[in-house]
Amino acid sequence: MIDKPKMAHPPDVSVLVPCYNEESAVDETVAKLHSALSSLGSFEIVAIEDGSEDATLSKLRTLAAQFPTVKVVAHDRNRGYGAALKTGMRHAASPLVAIIDADGTYPINDLPRLVGLMADYDMVIGARTGANVTYSALRKVPKFFLHKWVNWIVNARIPDINSGMRVFRKDMAQKFVRILPNGFSFTITITISALRNNYRVHFEPIDYFQRQGSSKIHPIKDTLRFVQIIGRTGMYFAPLRILSPLIVLLLLGSAASLGHDIFVLKDLTEKSLVLLTTTLNVGIFAVLADMIDKRSDI
Repeated sequence: MIDKPKMAHPPDVSVLVPCYNEESAVDETVAKLHSALSSLGSFEIVAIEDGSEDATLSKLRTLAAQFPTVKVVAHDRNRGYGAALKTGMRHAASPLVAIIDADGTYPINDLPRLVGLMADYDMVIGARTGANVTYSALRKVPKFFLHKWVNWIVNARIPDINSGMRVFRKDMAQKFVRILPNGFSFTITITISALRNNYRVHFEPIDYFQRQGSSKIHPIKDTLRFVQIIGRTGMYFAPLRILSPLIVLLLLGSAASLGHDIFVLKDLTEKSLVLLTTTLNVGIFAVLADMIDKRSDI
């Protein structure tokens, strides 16, 4: 870590920039951030170098020497996007934290606008629903279904479930830190966690551009991981909503099986008993899980 002189007062916002193999984009990103944030009273840029295999770390050290607002924290190995953000939060001097990718995909000039909106919210998310949004067709299909599922879990309409440009209160994020994953699912998890716990979340439309360099996302692998994380977080905060579709299907299956037994076979079969028992067990489990969630301190 590159030490900086301590400020007399905490900065207005700490901007976390996770960096992994971003040597082609990090110079421009930091320069644009410094220029855009100059309209704020005070700020710091915390660049987390996540074990890159290229010259990202050396470029960040040069930038830290050039800009007094830049602080560099380096991992000894690649630990993941979410792990980098957790490290950044530990080193953030401001109670207000912003995150943005280093690859040039997000509109950096809009970040001060998101920070300004935080007076009325606990988290402001830059929703990629602006006039200029570039998405690969391959990512649109799984995101459509994941989007619908998350909307069901939080019982609200979310325009963007995993935007990597957002501002939030550090104390809110720290309440969920033990369940926030170390990978790309960090943003989905904190979105679900905040909404299910009635924090004030605002979605502000922004543009989204073609990234510089190669993407770190693996469509199949990361989509499966997103499904796992969404299901786990949903079970943590909304077990009844997660399990209610399964309970309804089991009830319908039990009713159909009982109807067949009574009106066709004229006998009660083991299949119907197993279906009824399974329905009862899942229902009891869902109710107990919901009761535990309501007693949680989070």
